[in-house]
Amino acid sequence: MSQMTSKQILVAEDDPVFRRVIVFALKQVGFTVDSVSDGEQAQHQLHAGEYDMLITDHQMPLCSGLDLIQRLRESPRFVHLPVVLCTARGLELDKDHLQNRLQLAGIMHKPFSPRLLAERVRTLLATHEAQLLTTNSTIV
Repeated sequence: MSQMTSKQILVAEDDPVFRRVIVFALKQVGFTVDSVSDGEQAQHQLHAGEYDMLITDHQMPLCSGLDLIQRLRESPRFVHLPVVLCTARGLELDKDHLQNRLQLAGIMHKPFSPRLLAERVRTLLATHEAQLLTTNSTIV
């Protein structure tokens, strides 16, 4: 198993069926995946563990995906955590504004192929890892 596929991902999705499908697709390509059903649980899980990426639904009970991301970006620990926002509100959102304001790695519009999500996550993590290596090598 390569280093890329051993990455730890947290999925925050309130729909139990869709959550299981996403988790299954990510595990099929070798990621280690935990999942929760709302933003509050996601925030607690992120603080308790070491995650390489967050995939969050936009609309969830207790704490929406947007609220969760805003909270995370206020913490130095999570300011660079790659986040993919999944949303059924594609046409209602200003994608460019959200990506810039919340430093999103990507936005996936529902419905989408779980296999496509897994491939996109693999690409985004590889890009993020390369950026970290470049940044760290220029600091040294």
